[in-house]
Amino acid sequence: MDKASGQKRAVSHLYAPIDPFDQQMLDVGDGHRIYVEQCGNPDGIPVVVFHGGPGGGCSPMMRRYFNPAVYRIILFDQRGCGRSRPHASVENNTTWHLVADIELIRTTLGIADWVVFGGSWGATLALIYAQAHPEHVLHLVLRGVFLSTQRELDWFYGGGAGAFWPEVWENFENLIPVEERGDMIAAYHRRLFSGDAMIETRYARAWAGWENALASIDSTGAGGSGPAEYARAFARLENHYFSHGCFLTAEQQILNNMDKIAHIPGIIVQGRFDMICPPVSAHTLADLWPASRLIMVPKAGHALSEPGISAELVLSMDAIAITKMITN
Repeated sequence: MDKASGQKRAVSHLYAPIDPFDQQMLDVGDGHRIYVEQCGNPDGIPVVVFHGGPGGGCSPMMRRYFNPAVYRIILFDQRGCGRSRPHASVENNTTWHLVADIELIRTTLGIADWVVFGGSWGATLALIYAQAHPEHVLHLVLRGVFLSTQRELDWFYGGGAGAFWPEVWENFENLIPVEERGDMIAAYHRRLFSGDAMIETRYARAWAGWENALASIDSTGAGGSGPAEYARAFARLENHYFSHGCFLTAEQQILNNMDKIAHIPGIIVQGRFDMICPPVSAHTLADLWPASRLIMVPKAGHALSEPGISAELVLSMDAIAITKMITN
């Protein structure tokens, strides 16, 4: 759940492109190695970036939301996606594996605490990580909030969003026999894990295409699915997580544990017309989080690269940098 539509329109708000000063493949155990990179100032304020999906992977564009003279920017591809290996693997791949991986990255890089930045599924993971390790989180910056509840999954995979995009939903739904359409996540799961590469790729493209089509407020409904290799990893991992309730023990696990991070300052940037993660989740989260500030971007959808969302995220990160430099 982290598409990048409209990047050309957003770049005017971002910092200039930069290259990593460090890249590595970190062995996290369980047969997985994850890609980790560092950019910006090696002695700067550490900020770790959680990409969306699950399964989306990080991109060079994500480096550009932070002043490279001020921030030590850490990006990584979560298990099974991007440059991490094995590719598209769901074995030993759960939310709690990812939380452990994040802690391993932190200790491996010798970081005591850091700013945590994430959007969509990355916002989910940021909240779960912060609740598990609040002592290591300086600030949370979230975008396009997804709380991993059944209501949110029903909205996007049960026809709610499809009521606004009936022609696009029809294309997504028509690949599934009528008798299986009561649970689209389960129906796609059977095909994404069929063992037949052609079938898996076909349904992966449809899964990724449905989400990508609704990412931008300016979408025409023809979002595309990206390269086959990307679509297969994205769809398999996302479906795997959603099939298991994102491996949370309670329907409202994040909201039920907000007391653990009530003291951590947070910024929530939310598109008013987000069709993938409707604003009600961000609003509910903000109501339970006294140290947070909700910024509702009036004309924006879900994508990280919506111009209004990009502008607010950069401004927020600049403001945090100023605050940290003053207090230090």
